[in-house]
Amino acid sequence: MFKRLRADIRAAKANDPAARSKFEIWLTYSGVKALSWHRWANFLYRIKLKLFARWASQFAKFLTGIEIHPAAKIAGGVFIDHGAGVVIGETAEIEEGVVIYQGVTLGGTGKQTGKRHPTIKKGAMISAGAKILGGFTVGEYAKIGAGAVVLKEVPPYATVVGVPGIVVRVNGEKVSDLEQEKRDPVHEEICHLREKVYSLEKTIEELKNKNNG
Repeated sequence: MFKRLRADIRAAKANDPAARSKFEIWLTYSGVKALSWHRWANFLYRIKLKLFARWASQFAKFLTGIEIHPAAKIAGGVFIDHGAGVVIGETAEIEEGVVIYQGVTLGGTGKQTGKRHPTIKKGAMISAGAKILGGFTVGEYAKIGAGAVVLKEVPPYATVVGVPGIVVRVNGEKVSDLEQEKRDPVHEEICHLREKVYSLEKTIEELKNKNNG
């Protein structure tokens, strides 16, 4: 746990030019705090103390504004910058070197069981407000643009923008028009509706939990 904390602090120092010292990062950075709480919640979840694990994750959300399901698998050396509004789902997996900005959702697309949240590979960057929905993989060092809604697999070293997200660059080279998917207004509207349904389901679930509490 402490080894991963040190890796998280190093990642923050490397990715945030405003960071002045490791001690300041440990003391004040909400992303580092949220990940530290997640390590504890994940440990409780793995030893079958799931109620206490959920309590720990919700307490961390109260403190930091970052919601991480205790079952999510997160490597050391991940950096969540600012972090307000970040949501990471149950079956999400995040490898080292990933950078996540505020408002990002690593979510599912419905109530199916099994692997339903994304896997984010080493070195990927997910910009503010991006939504990655589904049990697919975002490849190594991929970049997801701000506000993008990604609904399918992203290759390594690709840059994705738009709603729905499309690959515009791979290895820094612009993707030709022939390789682009044609935009379909109906498909785009369906994507918008799917995102709204996901948001409404999440809100309903939170209200149910409050009423049960």
